[in-house]
Amino acid sequence: MATLLHLDSSLFPTVGSTSRTVTGAFREVWEARHPHSSVVYRDLAADPVPHLDSVAASAGFADPATHTAEQATAFAARLALVEELERADAVLIGAPMYNFSIPSTLKAWLDQVILPGRTAGPASTLKGKPVTVVASRGGSYAPGTPRESFEYVQNYLGDLLSEMLSLDVDFIVPELTLARTNPAMAELIPLADASREKALEDANTKAKSLADRLVSSAA
Repeated sequence: MATLLHLDSSLFPTVGSTSRTVTGAFREVWEARHPHSSVVYRDLAADPVPHLDSVAASAGFADPATHTAEQATAFAARLALVEELERADAVLIGAPMYNFSIPSTLKAWLDQVILPGRTAGPASTLKGKPVTVVASRGGSYAPGTPRESFEYVQNYLGDLLSEMLSLDVDFIVPELTLARTNPAMAELIPLADASREKALEDANTKAKSLADRLVSSAA
């Protein structure tokens, strides 16, 4: 039985969130393909994990036998998140762009699960694990667009997830999501609708492909 770890970080409910809509479509196909699969869900906006502090960070670099009681408690919380990630066969992340970057709640989760010598580094326990990121954004930051240089979501997550955590990263990128609510972007509505439809098609295709691949590898 395969396990999908599904993380959402949009501030908005599904009705107002493109990233949640697309991750939901991906998950729906995954569950149809894996009727007996397990899905572990974290809504990082509704139930955020703590930001990494000096106690939890220092505990990650110290021998557990030397931990203070405070460090032991903080490290146990980090390990619970790390082990949840390690147990997953695949990961799905909703990562909308806010102010050119990822939501702080997603950054907090990443800081907690990046554990040097375990999940991070050449011998990462996550090596090769597939992760699909839905990187939605209100405008367009695609190559050749005026704001290409402001793209700090796909570039950041691509490097961090693949280089630091050794994950096998794939992206779905719905753009221009503000076109229907921002009058200044009205002329871009057809492009926005096309991008949304492509994202939903990609979610369908990629979820099927990944689910079938995991079934095949487990056989």
